Amino acid sequence: MSQRRGVDPAPGPLEDFAQAFDDLFTRHSQRDAFRRYLEGLLLSSERNKTLTALANTEPVKGATKPQAQHLQWFLSESTWSPELINQRRLDVLGRDAATAPDAQGALVIDETGDRKWGSKTAHVGRQYLGSIGKIDSGVVSVSSLWADDRLYVPVEVIPYTPAHWFDKGKADEAFRTKPEIALDLVEQALRQGVPFRAVVADNFYGEHHDFKRGLVRLGVGYVLALKPSHTWWHKVGTIGSVEEVARAARWREKKPGRWVPLARTFRDGHQERWWALEGVCMAYGPERAQRLVIVTTDPARLPELTTWYLVTNLPAPGTERAQASRLPPADLAEIVRLYGLRVWVEQSYKQVKGTLGWAQYQVRSDVAIHRHWQLVFCAFSFCWWVLSHGGEERLPVEVAEQPAAVQATGMPTASEGVAVGKKKGVFRGVSAATGELAGGAAPGAGVVGAVPDAHALLAGVVRAAPAGVLAGAA
Repeated sequence: MSQRRGVDPAPGPLEDFAQAFDDLFTRHSQRDAFRRYLEGLLLSSERNKTLTALANTEPVKGATKPQAQHLQWFLSESTWSPELINQRRLDVLGRDAATAPDAQGALVIDETGDRKWGSKTAHVGRQYLGSIGKIDSGVVSVSSLWADDRLYVPVEVIPYTPAHWFDKGKADEAFRTKPEIALDLVEQALRQGVPFRAVVADNFYGEHHDFKRGLVRLGVGYVLALKPSHTWWHKVGTIGSVEEVARAARWREKKPGRWVPLARTFRDGHQERWWALEGVCMAYGPERAQRLVIVTTDPARLPELTTWYLVTNLPAPGTERAQASRLPPADLAEIVRLYGLRVWVEQSYKQVKGTLGWAQYQVRSDVAIHRHWQLVFCAFSFCWWVLSHGGEERLPVEVAEQPAAVQATGMPTASEGVAVGKKKGVFRGVSAATGELAGGAAPGAGVVGAVPDAHALLAGVVRAAPAGVLAGAA
C-alpha cells in the first residue's frame, strides 16, 4: 500500500490537532485545505474570515486565485463529511480529562442569527436576528453547547429554514420549528454520548409546552427560563403569574421568609449574594411535575436584569417525587448553578463570531455553510485543546516572551499605551498612539498567529462568568 502524500504542516501544536482528523479526508488536497482553513480562522480578529482572507489573497480580485479556489472547492464541492468531523472533534476532546464533558454540566440550547442578503443562500429569509435585535434578512441557526464552570464547548448546530423555502410552507412535512430543532439537538447529544445534568435554555423554550414534553419523553432534566408574565388558569383574585408568586413571598431584610440566601462565586474570585425562592402555587411546587424557582439579587424590587424565573423537572430533595424519579434531585443552589451556566453561550458567540468568523462565509449551499460552521467549531475546540496540552509552554518563544498582559488577554493594557474598545460585543485593543488594532500574535518565521491567538482567545474571561459550586450564605 502506498503511503499518503505529506502536507505542509500547520504551525506548532495545530499540526498535532489536525492529524487527529487526517483519516477522515480521502485526498491530499482535503488534508491540506483543512489545515489552511483552521490557520486562517485562528488569525487575529482584525482580519476578516472571508475566503479570500483565509487564503491570504486580496479581496474580490483574489477570489480567482488558486489558493482561494482551493478553499472554495473544499467547502462546496469536496466529499468530506462535516458530521464525521464533528464526531471526531468531540471524541478528541473527550479523550482528555481537562476537556471531556461530564455529567455535572449543562447542555445549553440557544439560537443566533446573522445578516445575509439575496435569495440564493440556503436558509436565508426575513426573520428575527438576535445579533442585531430586529427583523432583517439573514440566516438563523439553533445550536447546543456543553458547559460547566471550567469549560464550554459547542456540540452541534442545525440551521432553521424559513417556511418560504418549502412548497407547502409551515404545513410541509419537512418544515421544523426552532423548538423541534432544539429537541433534535438534545437527541443527537444523547446519541453521541455527551453527558449532562440538565438542558438549559431561555424563555423562548421555557414557554414552549411541546419542547418541555419532548424533554420529559427523552428522560432528561431541564432548567428553563419563563417570562415574568407567565401565567396559568386561575380564579380572579388569586395568584396567576410567576411574578405574582415572587411578590407574594414577602421579604424583609431581617425576616426573609421563604427566600433562601445563596453565595455565587465568579471566575474573577468575587462573590455576590443572591436569593432563591421555591415557588408554591396551583401550577408548580416541590411535589409537582414542575417546580418554579425564582432567583434574584433583590427580592424587594425584583430587578428585571438580575431576576430569573425558572421552571425545572428536577425533583426537590427529600420529597416523595425525588424517591420516585429517575432524575437526581436538585436543591435551589444546584438549580441556580445550572442556569448560571447559560452565560457561556453568550461568551461563545463573542468568540466564534467576533474572532473566528462564524458569519463571514462566502458560500451559498447548505452543505458548504454547515462545513464552515464545523470548521469554526474545530478552531474553537483547538483553543481548549492546546491549553490542556501545555498552554503557554507550547507557544513559540517570541510569543512566550511578550509581557504577561499580552499573553493573558491578547492585547496590551492601558498602561502599555493601549485603550480598550468595545463594539457590538467584540473586544479589541486599539493603540492610543497610532489608532491601529493591537493583535495578540507576534510576527516570526513559521508563525501565522494560530497558536498565540488560540491562547489569547480563551485566557480572557468575562467578569460575569460563573465558577464553582454555589453555597448557602450565612
